[in-house]
Amino acid sequence: MDKTIGSAGEAVAAVRDGDTVMIGGFGGSGAPIELIHALIDRFLATGSPKGLTVVNNNAGNGHVGLAALIGQGMVRKLVCSFPRSADPRVFTERYQRGEIELELVPQGTLAERIRAGGAGIPAFYTPTAYGTDLAVGKPTAEFDGRPYVQERWLRADVALVKAEAGDRLGNLVFRKAARNFAPLMCMAATRAIVQVARIVEPGAIDPEHVVTPGIFVAGVVEVSEPAQEEVLNRAGARYPEVAA
Repeated sequence: MDKTIGSAGEAVAAVRDGDTVMIGGFGGSGAPIELIHALIDRFLATGSPKGLTVVNNNAGNGHVGLAALIGQGMVRKLVCSFPRSADPRVFTERYQRGEIELELVPQGTLAERIRAGGAGIPAFYTPTAYGTDLAVGKPTAEFDGRPYVQERWLRADVALVKAEAGDRLGNLVFRKAARNFAPLMCMAATRAIVQVARIVEPGAIDPEHVVTPGIFVAGVVEVSEPAQEEVLNRAGARYPEVAA
């Protein structure tokens, strides 16, 4: 099955109002900037999608990528582990005005909740956050004399991630730390849409090197020169561009 998609705009057409969207990235590492910006373009043209719940490691930086998505008012709720990043002003201002909801999750717990969603495990126990505000209202239990907190899985309607290369069947390899949350998100989402720096023919990727098998991928779109969030922010970029 050929899973290639012709453009980033076509790739994000699957996102609907109210969807839960997992977005890969650890800061700018592995962030699918072009897919996020294509989602913004669609919103500006049609008014949709909106009311999104976004699952990401952080809350965006500057005025590009995830920060720009939040800045457009498209995100109703953010589930993340690190809302206080280098330049989180867009999220911070909206949160202080009560325009966006935050679910704060410890980083390891966030990764495990996503992994559990992909593995079909509805809940698990962890000692992390026991006795803190993050555990209020959650079931607890004791195992071998130690208290644990029950955490629920995380699943999504759509995952938007970035990989280094993918074949036409959706098999993926990632570049170093850009791998981060992406493989877990592909497993935990109903549809995983992936931007790759290059699309290759089936068989061109050594099966031993495949990180995410194509069975977890709904579509791949080639973005041969992907933008890097940190580079854009150092240049003072904003998305969409503000007319002078």
